[in-house]
Amino acid sequence: MSVTTSRAPSAEVYRIDWVPGTDLLHGVCHCGAEHDAPDPIELWDWMLAHPRGHEKERP
Repeated sequence: MSVTTSRAPSAEVYRIDWVPGTDLLHGVCHCGAEHDAPDPIELWDWMLAHPRGHEKERP
């Protein structure tokens, strides 16, 4: 079974992935900023605090 949903063009997308071989989670905010944390609550707090702490690092 497949489910298709539509999103409004302005929908905010947050992504959290587990970093294999570690105890870390890697989060990507809808603005493109990234952050690693061992605690999912810490990571969600960071994401939902947007834009505070979401400055993109430049190479």
